[in-house]
Amino acid sequence: MRVYLDNAATTPMAPEVIAAMVDVYQENFGNASSAHYFGRNSKALLENSRRSIARWLNCQSSELIFTSGGTEADNMALYAAVEKLGVKRIITTHIEHHAVGHTAESLYVKFGTIITNLSVDEKGNIDLNELSDLLADTTPTLVSLMHANNEISTMIPLKEIGLICRKHGAYFHSDTVQTMGHYSFDLNELGIDFITCAAHKFHGPKGVGFLYVNKATKVAPFIYGGAQERGLRGGTENIAGIVGLSKAFDLAYENLAAHQAHVQGLKSYMIEQLTATIPGVSFHGETANDKSLYTVLNVCFPPTEKASMVLFTLDLKGIAVSGGSACSSGASTGSHVLSGIKADMTRPNVRFSFSHYTTKEEIDYTLAQVKIVFQTILV
Repeated sequence: MRVYLDNAATTPMAPEVIAAMVDVYQENFGNASSAHYFGRNSKALLENSRRSIARWLNCQSSELIFTSGGTEADNMALYAAVEKLGVKRIITTHIEHHAVGHTAESLYVKFGTIITNLSVDEKGNIDLNELSDLLADTTPTLVSLMHANNEISTMIPLKEIGLICRKHGAYFHSDTVQTMGHYSFDLNELGIDFITCAAHKFHGPKGVGFLYVNKATKVAPFIYGGAQERGLRGGTENIAGIVGLSKAFDLAYENLAAHQAHVQGLKSYMIEQLTATIPGVSFHGETANDKSLYTVLNVCFPPTEKASMVLFTLDLKGIAVSGGSACSSGASTGSHVLSGIKADMTRPNVRFSFSHYTTKEEIDYTLAQVKIVFQTILV
């Protein structure tokens, strides 16, 4: 049996998404910038997709800029804040995705942008009072905090942070790659300047996403060379990918409550079973439903001298999981997130991540194999 529990890295594409994209590849191959029939058809698909996504998010379609995914969107937001909006300081944390952390570092090198990291507790929570105190300083600031951590699942209160930023005149960016398609967003109410999306995190295609830019926030082009995306991102649009993104949005939000209930049930069940069967097991990040991303569970297993063999051994059992972010695969330095919350890095730390395609039978198989691994193989 093979079980895929690495959905935080990427999700399988929904059959309906594949069908929608194949139709574009076969029937609507025109360049959306062309004025003829074929181009107009592609342009209509592009703008209909943009409007459909905007309706789900309660924003204006003109506020959505299609990108190659979340990493580009994060880069675009941070660079726009510094180069166009006059931001001199970025307030963030040590446990952000590298698409934010490394971009902030590059802005420090290029422009001397001040990088201030909020402290995080052992669960990955920030202190909102610390944020308010820092923002009392009138330095032009962008606050960049991910909605839910992709490794430990801890979530931040977006609306509350948005209010704090508005009160102090700071810009607010949130990497919502892990939560887009899994939670409702009312961008008209959130008080946020930038959010990001990657389609492949909710059963859409890889290589496409978007950056939301609040209409009150004026930014400069990020990629030059054409007038596409209101002149902000030059290049021929990926029409099939954008249609796939829109279809994945429809599927996610039309079935949101059912998907949430199913996946949260699997996560809660796994927590209960691991606690009951593996002595000494614990969990990184928040696990309470209202504070934790329901698609991710980061497990800290009991100490073993063979900790480095855990992922490999589970893979041999047919179970696909990760020890952290797949974006850093091949790195030998370990998880910067787990280091940032001062986790015990000598113990095996495994991230299980679920989708609505995950079944209870797969979870039961995984639990049985985990028990074998830790009670007979890695002792």
